[in-house]
Amino acid sequence: MRETEIGGLMRRRDFFKTAGLGAAAAGVTAPAIAQSMPETKWRLTSGFPRSLDLLFGGAEVFCKAVAEATDNKFRIEPSPAGEIAAGARALDAAGEGTVEMAQTASYYSVDKDPTFAFGTAVPFGLNGRMQNAWFTSGGGELLNAFYAKHKVVAFAAGNTGCQMGGWFRKELTQPSDLSGLKFRIGGLAAQMLAKLGVVPQQVAGPDLASALEQGTIDAAAWVGPYDDDKAGLLKGADTYHYPAWWEGGALILNFVNLDRWNALTPTYRAVLRTACASTNVWMQSKYDAANPAALKRLVGGGARLKQFPDEVMDACYKAASDVYAETSAKNADFKKICDHMMAFRGDQYLWWQLAEYGFDTYMIKARSRA
Repeated sequence: MRETEIGGLMRRRDFFKTAGLGAAAAGVTAPAIAQSMPETKWRLTSGFPRSLDLLFGGAEVFCKAVAEATDNKFRIEPSPAGEIAAGARALDAAGEGTVEMAQTASYYSVDKDPTFAFGTAVPFGLNGRMQNAWFTSGGGELLNAFYAKHKVVAFAAGNTGCQMGGWFRKELTQPSDLSGLKFRIGGLAAQMLAKLGVVPQQVAGPDLASALEQGTIDAAAWVGPYDDDKAGLLKGADTYHYPAWWEGGALILNFVNLDRWNALTPTYRAVLRTACASTNVWMQSKYDAANPAALKRLVGGGARLKQFPDEVMDACYKAASDVYAETSAKNADFKKICDHMMAFRGDQYLWWQLAEYGFDTYMIKARSRA
């Protein structure tokens, strides 16, 4: 046996001893453990097309991690939106047992129950890091109590971070500019904006650029610089408003059919949870890394960055508060999760206004002086 092989063997033995598995486990190698695992093959349907390579890419990264952790004993085949189920029906496909898993945005199901919105993002809610904190501090348990009614269990598996407010053919300067605006937007934000006169539109992603160009719609919200640049939205409108107050961070969830989850071995459950957690970090890191270069390209191509005026934000905040109160009054599930999240939001911003905001604000100023 070569010296490098001896060193590798000793390191594996040290690992098992350190992990508290005892001397008897020292001779058990990873392949031997994997051999005792049952052969399991699942299918995953995504709510996203393959062209959204970071969103659908999260499904591919997750499935690869599961396979590698089990020596290919547990294999999950990812399929983009449209191959097995329409993107908006990915969650339903998992709940009904058509597939074992779905990777999607929970708020795609908001038409069935507005409570689904909390699993992705709600207007004036949490940013990406706060969503992770909330999900692991009671929010995830509340969501999964709700999701159990739809025969699925959910795990955080990605985030886009705060999105952009979208592309507008005409700059918004005051709340009255929203009246009659044909805006491609959905979910709770659409309900809130409708109170201010917006006419919400539903247009498929691939058709957004041409719809803007032709004037079929006046504005469109998509994701952020990386995905917006790929979609060519600058061709149809040059005013790029920010931020997306309706998506301070869009959480992506992996949904598992509840019966299939309960039938898994404890080891495979642990593998799924760990793979979801690593994918959650991967996706937001990728967006954070890709967005700056894409933003530079867009600005270089003529995009005009415009922050939503405070007057517009204030009007939208008021509309959001009204919708929350109205919906909570008639939906107990919605009220329970909304009250919990908003209380959590208050405590989070108590903290963020000190260290996080203080540091970021200074560094943004310092960057311009460097």
